Amino acid sequence: MKIKPAPQKDQVIMALEPQGDALLKPLPFRIQLILVPVDFSETAKKALQYAIQFAAGFDAEVVLLHVMEPYLVPPEMGYLPPQLAVNQQELEDSAREGLDKLCASEIGTRIRAQTKVRVGVPWVEIVSTAEETQADLIILATHGRTGLKHIFMGSVAERVVRHAPCPVLVVREKERDFIPAEAKGQ
Repeated sequence: MKIKPAPQKDQVIMALEPQGDALLKPLPFRIQLILVPVDFSETAKKALQYAIQFAAGFDAEVVLLHVMEPYLVPPEMGYLPPQLAVNQQELEDSAREGLDKLCASEIGTRIRAQTKVRVGVPWVEIVSTAEETQADLIILATHGRTGLKHIFMGSVAERVVRHAPCPVLVVREKERDFIPAEAKGQ
């Protein structure tokens, strides 16, 4: 592309070169799989919208991941009561159902997607899932906790950024969106 001044003041003429526009070259990287951790919050849904746009642009697959923290059995109990084991399975089934509904409502058939439910420490499971699936990008939400909440609850996003095997895009609850509103509902 060549840019040159026009006869009129404050105008330019843009001409494409015969061999094509240099700005339209394919990007030097490829994104094939995007991991999106989901905790069913509105901020996580916002992160999913970013992932959908990236996936559509790169013809990539999205993996929605929900991580459930395990029950902690006090040492005094010595065993896991059967009703807790059943309840854990019900919670996992409920999470799978929720992910499937979210996938159907937000993604539909626009892009390839799959869902996964894991039990464990959230940041550890996110990083290990990224490694196992060979994710090219992780897009996750952060709730922006500060002060005592951050000290006691920690930051999953912060730990994922530190330990992830691939780039991480962190979507904050309150930030300027770069996805147009009309693109979110496509």
